[in-house]
Amino acid sequence: MLQKKKKLSKKELKEDKLVTFVNKSTNFYEEYKNKIFTYGAIAVVAIAAVYFYINQKTEDNLKAGVELSRVLTLYEQGSYLEAIEGRQGSNIIGLKKIVEEYGSTENGETAKIYLANAYSYVGNQEEAIKYYEDYSGSIDYLKAASLAGQAGHYASIGEFEKAAELYFSAAKVSKLNAENPNYLLNAGIYKLKIGNEEEAAALFNQIKDDYANSAASREVSKYLAQIQ
Repeated sequence: MLQKKKKLSKKELKEDKLVTFVNKSTNFYEEYKNKIFTYGAIAVVAIAAVYFYINQKTEDNLKAGVELSRVLTLYEQGSYLEAIEGRQGSNIIGLKKIVEEYGSTENGETAKIYLANAYSYVGNQEEAIKYYEDYSGSIDYLKAASLAGQAGHYASIGEFEKAAELYFSAAKVSKLNAENPNYLLNAGIYKLKIGNEEEAAALFNQIKDDYANSAASREVSKYLAQIQ
């Protein structure tokens, strides 16, 4: 005669489920352990790669900073061609080389603005605009300088409306930028050139209200006189 199965208590049921889970987990591990080790190794390699990338980028940024500090002496002296190409027989490699080697770092991005300025000073506007437009660093006053540099280029080829918009955009990057009244003044001047007197007047009055003590504010009256 068949005996009735013994009814398990709650405690015994829990223990039985735990044993079943452990057995299943063990079987799963045995079956897929090679894949687990493989994916684990991939994760470790990925983490190591990210760490190496960040570490390398930091190191490259420091190197770019050293090279930039060397070449800025030439830039500040007005030796723009040497600043671009570097000085032969010295350890100054030049802004162009710094951008080529370290352009993805923050200091490399800074070098782009100096390089663009240097090209602009020697009359090479095509190269200047290329590096102004290429700037993608995180420093606000350099973002504004990039936009203002582009504005200057478009003004030089007669695209006054585009120049005005870029100068206005430069003034909006940061409220703390000391160049803002100059950017607004230039935006107003080019608005005036294209016959947009209303927007020009608004920009000139903004300078008078927000930057009353600036040099740009002292220039505003003569432009407002042209409108009135």
